[in-house]
Amino acid sequence: MAYFAQLDKDNKVIDIQVVHDDVAVTEAAGVEFLTQLHGGNGWWKQTYIDGGPRKNYAGIGDTYDRGREAFIYIQPFPSWTLNDTTCQWDPPTPYPDLDPDDKKGYDWNETTKAWDEHT
Repeated sequence: MAYFAQLDKDNKVIDIQVVHDDVAVTEAAGVEFLTQLHGGNGWWKQTYIDGGPRKNYAGIGDTYDRGREAFIYIQPFPSWTLNDTTCQWDPPTPYPDLDPDDKKGYDWNETTKAWDEHT
């Protein structure tokens, strides 16, 4: 199966559609099929479950960056910055290194810009 993200005029993802590989033998063929099916409402870009060449799998509300040719997730917190290589958001403080036997989890605290252990 091939997955396609529908974009609005601001390159925001507004829908995800699945097209059988027999129809979407190429990205262009999938785009043509979806454009005919939906009457040309919006633009279509192929997205990949594993991120593939577009870095991240598209989700509703995400943005397609035409310059980077990548889908960029919604920024989770104002203090996080976009990593130009991965096109993912990095916190100002890295996630704590975990011991494999450690059952702790951590939540981001935007006020302190640190990871808080949760119980």
